[in-house]
Amino acid sequence: MIKKLPHMIGNFFFQTLRLQVMICVMLFLMLNAVAQDKALVNTANSPYAKLHSINMSDVTWTRGFWADRFKVATETMVPNMWAIYNDPKISHAFKNFEIAAGLDTGSHAGPSFHDGDYYKTLEAVAVLYASTKNPKLDEMMDKAIVVIGKSQREDGYIYTKAMIEQRKTGANNQFQDRLSFESYNIGHLMTAGCIHYRATGKTTLLNIAKKATDYLYRFYKSASPTLARNAICPSHYMGVVEMYRTTKDPRYLELAKHLIAIKGKIEDGTDDNQDRIPFLQQTKAMGHAVRASYLYAGVADLYAETGKDSLLNTLNLMWDDVNQHKMYITGGCGSLYDGTSPDGTSYNPAEVQKIHQAFGRDYQLPNFTAHNETCANIGNVLWNWRMLQITGDAKYADVMELALHNSVLSGISLDGKNFLYTNPLAQSDDLPFKQRWSKDRVLYIALSNCCPPNVVRTIAEVSNYAYSISDKGLWFNLYGGNNLSTTLTNGAKIALSEETDYPWSGNIKITVKESTDKAYSIFLRIPAWTHDPKISINGAAAQVKAVPGTYAEMNRLWKKGDVITLNLPMEAVLIEANPLVEENRNQVAVKRGPVVYCLESTDLPGKRIFNAFIPATTQFEAKTININGAKIMSLEGTAKIVAPNNWKNVLYKPIEDKNTTTTLKLIPYFAWGNRGHSEMSVWLPVSR
Repeated sequence: MIKKLPHMIGNFFFQTLRLQVMICVMLFLMLNAVAQDKALVNTANSPYAKLHSINMSDVTWTRGFWADRFKVATETMVPNMWAIYNDPKISHAFKNFEIAAGLDTGSHAGPSFHDGDYYKTLEAVAVLYASTKNPKLDEMMDKAIVVIGKSQREDGYIYTKAMIEQRKTGANNQFQDRLSFESYNIGHLMTAGCIHYRATGKTTLLNIAKKATDYLYRFYKSASPTLARNAICPSHYMGVVEMYRTTKDPRYLELAKHLIAIKGKIEDGTDDNQDRIPFLQQTKAMGHAVRASYLYAGVADLYAETGKDSLLNTLNLMWDDVNQHKMYITGGCGSLYDGTSPDGTSYNPAEVQKIHQAFGRDYQLPNFTAHNETCANIGNVLWNWRMLQITGDAKYADVMELALHNSVLSGISLDGKNFLYTNPLAQSDDLPFKQRWSKDRVLYIALSNCCPPNVVRTIAEVSNYAYSISDKGLWFNLYGGNNLSTTLTNGAKIALSEETDYPWSGNIKITVKESTDKAYSIFLRIPAWTHDPKISINGAAAQVKAVPGTYAEMNRLWKKGDVITLNLPMEAVLIEANPLVEENRNQVAVKRGPVVYCLESTDLPGKRIFNAFIPATTQFEAKTININGAKIMSLEGTAKIVAPNNWKNVLYKPIEDKNTTTTLKLIPYFAWGNRGHSEMSVWLPVSR
């Protein structure tokens, strides 16, 4: 036995070494495989997702609406946002990292979520790099990431506000503040780290995110539910699932499950933080709209990995409630600056809580005082994008498209330099009170600039929402002029070009540039707003059902040179609201395709827009105009203008039946306020 010992030791050493080599090879292959999948949201291996994202560089915008927006993003939006967040005289965000890293002295300045704002900006640069491969963008990110890494504590904790204080006092506290944005910031770090890795192949930012995620894993392992709830605005729910998808570390999926499990397991939870009621027991969308939509998006990500029916059941309840009772016609969410919960239903005043940016009651959708924070509208996109991936149901793409074309784009000026925090559906200079947030777009929102980097990264990323793939084939989610070169799930390479003036026209032409020798399906989304859509293949009517609100599937052996044409009739339509939306009773909004229109005082000189009535028989004509260098489709029709009335210090008075007819010009809602200060309204009284 003793004689055999050296041989046994040697054999054990050899076996151990071989095992280590195998593990290293497996890790290398796994990371290399991950590196090849460069999707914005990587559901390629998510077992309960029906649709999967294409790579970030697979789509190139060519001509048309989104090509124009992406050009502004490339030339103005992203460079401008990067300059703002690296200028200590404006934002102090990067300066906070330098101070936390010990590279400079001073104090933290700006809101506690400043770190997250910087990560969102970094994400926008990474996405832009994935599309353009501009080496200057890569160099910019490299320099910033070095400083971010130096600001991180050895145990993985990273939060400049606390780190700067800890350098001064030697304290080592974290997550002590109920209103702490630590997890929110780390959530955006996770997302930015994954996207930077997929865009560049570098692990520099991803490694920082891994250390931070590991820290959160350890923290939540031991933290009480009360301490763990000190993490508002749960961007980390999406972030930690994306970290799991990128690294394949099972602890991260375990953490995601735990985060949902502890939601609501405290005695003093609030709807403002989405933890008064455990998530799986919620039946109505309540509380803060940004925090709610981020939560729902994160839960959808978790469902894609686990397939837990209770998660999807609750998500369906939330979606139905928002879309049937609480969402604006623009796709905006969060109607109230300040709300209460429960509102008007409890006999015990002690139970009533103040809620910031609240959903409000069913049908409570004011126009002048609508909050609709840009981040909430983006949250609506993030949520519906994930619901689309896990279900393949076109209704989610409809909402995503609605929000993108209206309440998201309204948050930024056409030139890409100025921003709105809130997105009301009406603006009047006669309101007898000053609202909290400016109704004119500004360069920098000093108290809360979270929305500008969010809207910039979203516009830079729109191409990633345009298509999906599944085992059946290719899915068209959003339309716009572009070239696509991608790989199907079976490894087949395909390429096509899309020509369209959408959303100004419903005519879409798709040409196959490269295909495979195996049949596959092309799914065209037929928006719910259209009627009598027509599809042809190589000039002949396609034998396929094209039902509004669904995807039309065409399965065949596609060949190079095949041409698909899709015609979506697109007329201006008068829309009315449920009569329980009391502010909109006997009023109409005008919608053409996915675009909601408004009347702006700039287009009704010498008259008050609130004296305008739209006859129900009005026929609108679409006419192209230019606003600040952007091609816009306006609508022209006729309206009635009632005689001017003096309402100063008057609450009620008899009606005067005096009116004249005038020409009315409407512009897309997202374009309002781009020609100087103005009044505006989406909803206008209707005369029948």
